[in-house]
Amino acid sequence: MAGRFAPRPSRPTRTTVRGGHVVVPGRTRTWVPGVPLDVGLVLGPLRRGPGDPTFRAAPDGSVWRASRTPAGPGTLRVALRDGVVQGEAWGQGAEWLLEQLPELLGAADDPEVFAPRHRVVALARHRRPGLRLTRTGLVMESLIPSVLEQKVTTVEAYRAWRLLVRKFGEPAPGPASLAPGLFVVPAARDWALIPSWEWHRAGVDNKRASTILRAVRVAGRLEEAVGMDAERARARLEVVVGVGPWTSAEVVQRSHGAADAVTVGDLHLPGIVGFALAGDRDADDDVMLSLLEPYAGQRHRAARLILLSGRVPARRGPRMPVGDIGRL
Repeated sequence: MAGRFAPRPSRPTRTTVRGGHVVVPGRTRTWVPGVPLDVGLVLGPLRRGPGDPTFRAAPDGSVWRASRTPAGPGTLRVALRDGVVQGEAWGQGAEWLLEQLPELLGAADDPEVFAPRHRVVALARHRRPGLRLTRTGLVMESLIPSVLEQKVTTVEAYRAWRLLVRKFGEPAPGPASLAPGLFVVPAARDWALIPSWEWHRAGVDNKRASTILRAVRVAGRLEEAVGMDAERARARLEVVVGVGPWTSAEVVQRSHGAADAVTVGDLHLPGIVGFALAGDRDADDDVMLSLLEPYAGQRHRAARLILLSGRVPARRGPRMPVGDIGRL
């Protein structure tokens, strides 16, 4: 993806005012992608529900993210103005976040190699020219919420993520007045120290909690997977007991921008893909993979476009019931 990146981070020399608030400036960088870019669409997969304490979509169209980077906690604000991406970051991880900014917005992605083979996919691509696949360069921040989403409703998983991050994370560095309630995820050691009853109160069963605890004990080794290709990274993740193909795919889609890491074992995706491409709402993983075979190398992108197309089968029954083991 072509683009121009400002050569050095800069620090404003004076405070600025936004929305009536005096804001202590952070480090800044600009980047010109040179192609259509939809910041909200690109970063949307990183948001774990409407109340995600690590993510804010502001009314002015900017996106705020709090991350635990290799350099420490940091907050990043991303905005697109007249074709120019403006990034501003605070905290120990500010420079790391700004260095990562182009890849976060899809600079390493090459959607031009994708050739739609179905009308529904072609139309979705035409209507969403700003779609790029994000690459965060961070593993644990996607692995833990993905484990929380195993075998439960998204409502339950989002609630657990929200409660645990707010209670055991730390307030994000930067202007709290403009991004209130923004939190950085707990460090690996802090996840490991969460008492069993707090997992229970958050509605997380012992199986998922144990998987997270096993993962954080080897967090350094798992973060090293960022330097591997997506398949090798998935293999390393799946060494952790409780992390299977569904979870590893969900992680590398975000950490690596893996265009081919289609999610298998999902409750809804096979039926959605089957319905969109063949009118088969009862498709299983095997049927889904067969239908996506023409997109080999780009199967995740194809599935993402299908989800964005809005062509989904009508619901036939009630939603999966929401449980709350915290009340037991």
